[in-house]
Amino acid sequence: MNIEFTSAELAFQQQIRQFLNEKLPVDIAEKRKAGLYLGKEDQVRWQKILYKQGWSAPNWPVEHGGTGWTPTEKYIWATECALAGGPEVISFGLKMVAPIIYGHGSEEQKQRFLPDILASNAWWCQGYSEANAGSDLASLKTTAAQEGDEYIVNGAKTWTTLGQHADWIFCLVRTGAPEVKNQEAISFLLIDMKTSGITVSPIITLDGKPEVNEVFFDNVRVPVTNRIGEEGKGWTYAKTLLTHERTNIARVGLSKQRFARAKQLAKETVDLDGYLIDNPAFSQKMAEVEIELLALEYTELRTLSAVSTGAAPGPESSILKIKGTEVSQMIDELLVEIAGNYALPFVKEQFEDGFAGEHIGPETAANSAPYYFNNRKASIYGGSNEIQKNIICKAVLGL
Repeated sequence: MNIEFTSAELAFQQQIRQFLNEKLPVDIAEKRKAGLYLGKEDQVRWQKILYKQGWSAPNWPVEHGGTGWTPTEKYIWATECALAGGPEVISFGLKMVAPIIYGHGSEEQKQRFLPDILASNAWWCQGYSEANAGSDLASLKTTAAQEGDEYIVNGAKTWTTLGQHADWIFCLVRTGAPEVKNQEAISFLLIDMKTSGITVSPIITLDGKPEVNEVFFDNVRVPVTNRIGEEGKGWTYAKTLLTHERTNIARVGLSKQRFARAKQLAKETVDLDGYLIDNPAFSQKMAEVEIELLALEYTELRTLSAVSTGAAPGPESSILKIKGTEVSQMIDELLVEIAGNYALPFVKEQFEDGFAGEHIGPETAANSAPYYFNNRKASIYGGSNEIQKNIICKAVLGL
């Protein structure tokens, strides 16, 4: 593997830096670098800037609006964007359901859904997990019984991230008879969230934000034409989607930006007679995290090297998912330790955007604990890290 950028790639890197310097809104970058909450308006504003530039969907095929970038160029873009404070695009539409639509959907579905996803005119959420079907997703119970040219959907989904903002939800539902094997009875449906019979109930997480939800389906009528591919093949499509999700969870660029911020804060934080960065115990923790982050980056580069030959992300996405979430959580711990007593707000008032009110130190410090609590879920979503280890044992090590 060649880890040096070519002259063309270095020129591309400069082009990316110039674009970010000129087009990335300062207020969004400052919020992102400080670890503060970004609302839907912030996210959509940035995604529409990318759309205007033609860069909102680097992973899409060119014929559907993709950039045509090489895997290395995509890596450069993701890294430079994160370091500049650019938010990651909301993944549910652009990175998750879109590849399923252009890979397995009908021509009518591609023409109907892809343009609005590309332009961020439609907000999507994911309907996978259920109360008793998380890591064991194939045991899901939400049903879709066909009546003529419609499915009647009944059941509930949980941990539906940003479902309160969503226009559409992509769902795994059970369409087969009870005696059919779990995986062979699952289909993939696209459901309009405005359909009668859908109720969204917020779940307030430890950081005080209604980021996730329960979504209830009570005799919801969905056109059969909204089913992706064949009936009973939803599990196959879902596995493809999950490899994209797990690869995205590595978030090397974001972790590099957050680690650089932690290092800078440690240089500014007084500790006894010096600064926290000079504390041997804390300095050792910083070094350990930096080594893990560097190893993660090289693992992602090796994966990109393989993908550049035409291979799709495979079981190695599970390795990126495990290490990416572990490194991210290690950085969370550093930032909480740096914040110290300032890690929590002094007065907690719950608003739609989370905690607000007075805090006893810098706003960025007050946000460190809520961010830490929220990010504990990272080792669970996208398939828990324990499940990823089983996948690696079977698919990579052959055990």
